[in-house]
Amino acid sequence: MEQVAAVAVVDAQGRVTGWSTAARLLTGHSAEEVVGRPVTDLLDGNLPRGILGARSGTVSLRHRDGHRIELNLSARPILGADGRHTGFVVTAEPPGPALAARAFQQASMAMSVFDLQQRYLRVNDVASHLMGVSEEALHGRFYPDTVEDAEHSRGFLAHLRQVAETGLPVRYESFTSAPALNREHAWSIEMWPLCDDSGEPTAVALAALDSSEQHWARRRLALLNEAATGIGTTLDVVRTAEELIGLLVPQYADFASVDLLDWVLGADEPPRTQDDGVVLRRVAHGSTRPGNPGAAVRLGEADFYPPSVPPARALREGRAVLSQADEPDFAQWLAERNARSPQGRPFRKGVHSLIAVPLRARGITLGVAVCVRMAHPDDYASDDAVFAEELASRAAVCIDNARRFARERATALALQHSLLPQGLPGQAALDVAHRYLPCGSLAGIGGDWFDVIPLSGSRVGLVVGDVVGHGIQSSATMGRLRTAVRTLADVDLPPDELLTHLDDLVTHLASEDSSEEVAELGATCLYAVYDPVSRRLTLAAAGHPAPVVVLPGSTAEFVPLIAGPPLGVGGLPFEATELDLPEGSVVALYTDGLIEDRDRDPDGASEELRRALGTPADTLDALCDNILKAVLPDQPGDDVALLLACTRALGTDRVATWDVSPDPAQVAVLRQAAGERLAAWGLEETAFVTELVVSELVTNAIRYGVPPIQLRLIRDRALICEVSDASSTSPHLRRAHAYDEGGRGLLLVAQLTQRWGSRQTGIGKTIWAEQPLPGA
Repeated sequence: MEQVAAVAVVDAQGRVTGWSTAARLLTGHSAEEVVGRPVTDLLDGNLPRGILGARSGTVSLRHRDGHRIELNLSARPILGADGRHTGFVVTAEPPGPALAARAFQQASMAMSVFDLQQRYLRVNDVASHLMGVSEEALHGRFYPDTVEDAEHSRGFLAHLRQVAETGLPVRYESFTSAPALNREHAWSIEMWPLCDDSGEPTAVALAALDSSEQHWARRRLALLNEAATGIGTTLDVVRTAEELIGLLVPQYADFASVDLLDWVLGADEPPRTQDDGVVLRRVAHGSTRPGNPGAAVRLGEADFYPPSVPPARALREGRAVLSQADEPDFAQWLAERNARSPQGRPFRKGVHSLIAVPLRARGITLGVAVCVRMAHPDDYASDDAVFAEELASRAAVCIDNARRFARERATALALQHSLLPQGLPGQAALDVAHRYLPCGSLAGIGGDWFDVIPLSGSRVGLVVGDVVGHGIQSSATMGRLRTAVRTLADVDLPPDELLTHLDDLVTHLASEDSSEEVAELGATCLYAVYDPVSRRLTLAAAGHPAPVVVLPGSTAEFVPLIAGPPLGVGGLPFEATELDLPEGSVVALYTDGLIEDRDRDPDGASEELRRALGTPADTLDALCDNILKAVLPDQPGDDVALLLACTRALGTDRVATWDVSPDPAQVAVLRQAAGERLAAWGLEETAFVTELVVSELVTNAIRYGVPPIQLRLIRDRALICEVSDASSTSPHLRRAHAYDEGGRGLLLVAQLTQRWGSRQTGIGKTIWAEQPLPGA
């Protein structure tokens, strides 16, 4: 219901003579309390001048309960019969319309009113200031004619028309520039229809609230979220720095760079902080301008920063440093930077703000990131410093992770390289070639290894193995197992027995630390022994892939091997497999990284290996390269060890064998026969020592051994003398006392030969001794 205005009658002397019911309701004073009193008694303050005499204005009254009331008064004179003023009729009502107009005009947000044809009707003070145009200049003008941003104006105009046509309010967000602010701002805009008494729209009103702070806060939060997934995707220091630059430019800076201390890119420890400046190496930079004109330092180059410039200050103080165009430090930095700019490409005009933030992780300073604004109109402020420090902290952790990974990888690679054979020993039984490729994935260096071990009797041991896991621990375990294999091979254990002892060793290693499971120290291994005299290959595997053999004139085939359990499982036997190989056969031993990968079919990779191994090649080294090229993907996911061996044979012209009767008289006969064979081989220089060794070994076999007894001389890279018998008792070296009649034979053999030893055979043992060939 429409509110009735309050009416009071005041005589010429200013006394109240009439008081309406509406006046009582408005002020709380009844007619009995007011009539006859001066009207000034009701005022809260003085009566504004000119309020009477047909003038209108706003006055303040005191309500009966004490609170203040603002009222719009309108006074009309009362004329007597003679035309003289006898009083006034005063009409009062709350100042709603006037206050609403004042609120519109003085609102802190931009407000405007348009007619249904999108022409300006009203503009408040804030809107006029933002547009840089007075209200009078806008009144009646079509909206698109008053703006330059065509894209923004099209969307704005479309929303105005939508409200005018539908009569429904619209709320949306816009991002545009304000001419008076000379920068881009975010706006929350609300439009609604203004309707007449019948409810029909007659105009469209809008209010635009500057939401730039909220917008940039959301944008910074989005950048931090993007950094969580976009930085540190690889464990590479340079790539991580490049990812940081990609996040900063162009969203946060027009130019950005990342400079690191030299030790971060190497294996050295952090140096002590210096107060006379710092040398940094550029690892990444980026610019919004083509050709990257902001880069004063080329990638990979080092540069010196004086202590007063922002990057050096940021490193020294451990916090973000802001610098603006009107500050001396900024001017010094810009002048020095322009003087060093390559190819005479200084920063052009417009550089106005800089922020340098240290890259710190786990209490260690790694480097500094520098952001520069040129086209971006806003200077960096304190909230940008907080954001930059948070972003730099996250990036620094990723860079430090990459640094730690690179350092651990380099350490593991150096350790593994030192544990692998540096040069394969010389021997005549096999031609060998090998390749080792460390893992290129994030998992790190694994525990793959290979070895070639010369054995007695011109035999050769071949080993490939793979320790479970990656990193320094796996490399160290690999070194222990490789040493163990060499030790066990030195006592000439057969392949299956050697793996049994190695399995026990892995179990013991795992039990030393109760916190580790046996599987964590598990490994696979394949051990093979090739005898060039018998041309026999004996091999056994512990959970390892079967080797591939290529016979002369034939295709490559996998060896039908009975693979035992991996090392460390324990309790299960290992079985040996024997192959007779003609001279010129090629045997390929490898680790599972060659054929197994999460993205490859193992059967398909095995078939590729078989085909590549059967392809002719000029040398074993060339065959190694062909196999890796044909079988491996571009980025192998595991370490790869490949060992190729081409067999040779020692014919009857290089081996002499005699059966020995258990008669001491045979010793002289055999000495003479050995001398004659040495003469046939042109080794007369070795006859004295060889005959003495033959005499001692044959005598011991006749005296302490069990028939059958056999003597064998082998001419290889060394001259080898072997005596076999059916006794399993191995001799041992001891020092004879002064009055002992025996016990000096083996001591004499050990003194005269290069090395000696014994090995168990299927029917007994063999005592052997080696001496170098003349001129070797």
